[in-house]
Amino acid sequence: MNIHQLEYILAVDQFKSFSKAADYCHVTQATLSAMVKKLEEQLDIVIFDRKANPIVVTENGREILLQAQQVVAHAHALLASSKSIHNKVEGRVKMGIIPTIANSLMPIILKPLLEKYPQLVLEIYEVTTNQLMKNLREGKLDMGILSTPIASNDLETMLMYHEPLHVYGHWKPGKKSITKEELSRQKIFLLQEGHCLRDQIIQWCDLKKNKHLPPNLFFESNTFDTLLNLVDEFQGMTLLPELYLRNLSALRQLQVLDIEDGNISREVSLCFYRPYAKWNIVKQFSVDIAQLVNQHINQDPV
Repeated sequence: MNIHQLEYILAVDQFKSFSKAADYCHVTQATLSAMVKKLEEQLDIVIFDRKANPIVVTENGREILLQAQQVVAHAHALLASSKSIHNKVEGRVKMGIIPTIANSLMPIILKPLLEKYPQLVLEIYEVTTNQLMKNLREGKLDMGILSTPIASNDLETMLMYHEPLHVYGHWKPGKKSITKEELSRQKIFLLQEGHCLRDQIIQWCDLKKNKHLPPNLFFESNTFDTLLNLVDEFQGMTLLPELYLRNLSALRQLQVLDIEDGNISREVSLCFYRPYAKWNIVKQFSVDIAQLVNQHINQDPV
């Protein structure tokens, strides 16, 4: 017995015809008739008097139809409830985000998300990528925002957007662009080890060793703000995400350079661990955040 068989006998009762009921249920008359007969055999009850024209429900069949109506109604209510749950964004959500994304992304997404979902209590924690991944596995976070790809087989990610990177630094007066080969010969200040953005820049710029820094200086920053100050002090260069450029002063905006022969961007994704994930909220946030970010950067939606 299945829900379709119950829907079939209700349709036959409604239209008093197997052919009309089959059209209504979008199946062939032979299929519907066979399924109704199988149900009657399973219940050991004749539901319809097929000799009558139009078809008549038997006395025993009437009781079966009443119960079938209740079962089908409950089944439809269950499906509706399931859809409601999937569309529901409420309750307490714990989200981690790495600092190099948080400083520029949070001002864009926090207020719109809280206004859209007034029943949502959102807890935000700035953590490193490794700590974020650990907290997801331990159920301390429901989701995380980080730069991908990540080296993990058990955590899943949903790409939200690509964020272009731009060069910031001191270059030839009047020049607003630089080639990748020219960039590789400059003093380039990078985030400290452990930041995936650092590794991406090193690979893209083909930096074997930053030998252009002062020989008696070894300094790697954990923030873009510190990188900017080092670049200004030593007349060097660095690469910054596009959203972060919105925070620069008008004077510093003049130091942003285009790359003549290529482009580089970072992936920003939602990360989650399926056993603890609030799946409906993960899916909704991935869409909402992508739409909000795409209003601020020059790219097509992911």
